Amino acid sequence: MTDSTWWRHSVTYQIYIRSFADGNGDGLGDIAGIRSRLPYLEELGVDAIWINPWYPSPMADGGYDVADYRAVEPTFGTMAEAEAMIAEAHEHDIRVMLDVVPNHSSDEHRWFVEAVAAEPGSPERDRYFFREGTGPDGAEPPNNWLSFFGGPAWTRLEDGWWYLHLFDAKQPDLNWSNPEVWAEFDDMFRFWFDRDVDGFRIDVAHSLMKDWDLPDVDDPVAAPDPDSHDDHPYLDRDQVHDVYRRWRKLADSYDPPRVFVAEAWVPDPVRLADYVRSDELHTTFNFPFLESRWTAADMRTAIDRTTAALRDVGAPATWVLSNHDVARTVSRYAREQADVDGHNLDSILGKPADFAVGVRRARAAALLMLGLPGAVYLYQGEELGLPEVEDLPTELLADPTWERSGRELRGRDGCRVPLPWADETPSLGFGPRDGAAPWLPQPEAWGPLSAAEQAEDPDSMLSLYRDALRIRGTDERFSGDSMSWLPADEQVLLFSRTDTLACLVNFGPEPVDVPDDWSVLLSSSPVVDDVVPADTAVWLGR
Repeated sequence: MTDSTWWRHSVTYQIYIRSFADGNGDGLGDIAGIRSRLPYLEELGVDAIWINPWYPSPMADGGYDVADYRAVEPTFGTMAEAEAMIAEAHEHDIRVMLDVVPNHSSDEHRWFVEAVAAEPGSPERDRYFFREGTGPDGAEPPNNWLSFFGGPAWTRLEDGWWYLHLFDAKQPDLNWSNPEVWAEFDDMFRFWFDRDVDGFRIDVAHSLMKDWDLPDVDDPVAAPDPDSHDDHPYLDRDQVHDVYRRWRKLADSYDPPRVFVAEAWVPDPVRLADYVRSDELHTTFNFPFLESRWTAADMRTAIDRTTAALRDVGAPATWVLSNHDVARTVSRYAREQADVDGHNLDSILGKPADFAVGVRRARAAALLMLGLPGAVYLYQGEELGLPEVEDLPTELLADPTWERSGRELRGRDGCRVPLPWADETPSLGFGPRDGAAPWLPQPEAWGPLSAAEQAEDPDSMLSLYRDALRIRGTDERFSGDSMSWLPADEQVLLFSRTDTLACLVNFGPEPVDVPDDWSVLLSSSPVVDDVVPADTAVWLGR
C-alpha cells in the first residue's frame, strides 16, 4: 500500500454501515460486521472502502446528523473496534475512507445546544445561521429557501428566532464564514488521519458557503442555473474552493498523503472540474454518468463531457452507478428508458418494469464503468445485482423525506435494505441466526441473490464483478488514463484503452458482431460465435 496515487485508478466499495453486516445480533449493521466481511471484500478485489457516517447521532437522517465528529456511535461499536477495523483492513490491502458532514451538524451537537441556550448575536449562535423572521411578529421564515427533504429550510425557536437547515430540522447548517468552523474541521481531520484513516468522502461538498445576506431565490423548487452559479446563494459558490485548498494542504502534510472525494451535485462538468484542480480535492463523484439513461447517446455524452473537463485540470474521472441516495441500478434500468425522468425511487415508482432486462443492463453497465479510465465507486449489493425494495411498509420508512414531503415521497430506504449474505437464516446471514430481525425487512426473493449462493455460480453477478475486478487489477492495460472512440453503429459504444484492449457495449435491440481481429476477454452476457446480444458489454483484446 505504498502507491500515493492509488486514488486515480482505485475501486472503492461503499458501506452503508447500518445495512452491511450485523455482528452483535441487534438487527443493525456495525463495525464488528464490517470486520467479519473484510475477507469477502478482499476476495471481491476492491482497493478501499468508504463507510457512511459512524459517529454518534440521533439518526434523524441515517447518521448524517452528527452529534460528535470525534467518536463512534455506540450502536456501531467502540473507538477501539474502529481502530482495530482500520488496521485489519490495511492487512487485507484495503484502504479506509470515512464520511465527513461539513454542511451541517446534528441539533444535538454540543455547539448547537450551546447556541440555542445563548443570546441572539452571541458567538455561540454565529457558528450557525440564526435570523429574525419576516411578516407580522416575525412569524414567517427569513426567506423562501426550501429544505432538500421538503418543506421550509427554517425552523423557529421558542425565543422567536429562526435557524437554517437545508436538510432536516435536526440538521442545522454550519456557518462557514466563521473561523471557528474552519478550525474545528481541521482538528477533526487530524484526529482521524492520526488513526490511519486514508481519506474522506465529503457530503454536500457544493453547499458549504452561503450568501451572508440570505436572499430569496427566484424559484425555490427549480435547480440553479448552471450558467450563473456564484449568483446562487447556497449552491456551488466560488468561495467554497478556499475551504478545499486548505483541506488539501492538510491532507498533503501526511505521509502518505490522505485523499478526498467530493459529493458535489454540480450540473456543469467544467464547474465540477474546479473542485479537483491540483491544489484542491482529489476526485469528485460523476453524477451525470449515474443519471444517464441506458442509451448509447446519453452515456457517450456523459463520458465525453466528464473526460474533457477533467483532462484540463489533470484529474481522473470517478465513475459511479449507484449509492445510498438513489434507486438501485437494476430497478432504474428495468424501466423503459424514455420514461425515466430521475434517479430516485419516486421517479420510477409505478412504472412498468422488466427486471430481467434491468439485470442484463446492470451487468453491461458494470463492464462499461470498470472499462473506463479513472476510479470507480461501488455501492454495497451492487455486485449482487440487488433491486430496489419498492414496497417497504410505510410504518417502517425512516428517511426524513417521507415525513417532510407530507408522506408523498417514499425516499431512499429502498436502497438501504440490509444485505443478504446467505439463503438459510432468518436474516439471510445479515446477523447471527438467533439475532434480532434486520432494521428493514429483506424480500424473501433475495435468498438466491445472497453472496453465498452467488459465489458458487460462475455466471452470477458476483462472479462477473470478481472476474472484472481481477482482470482490471492485474492487466496493466487498464491502468492508463487514455481512451479513444472507435467507429460503431449509433446504438453501440466502442472504445479502446490501448491498441490491444477495447470495450464494446451494445445498447440496441439487435445483436452486433465482435469487430474483426478482436477476441472476447470478458462479457456481461453469453457471446456465441462472436455475436454480442442486446444490452451486453464485452471487453476485447488482441
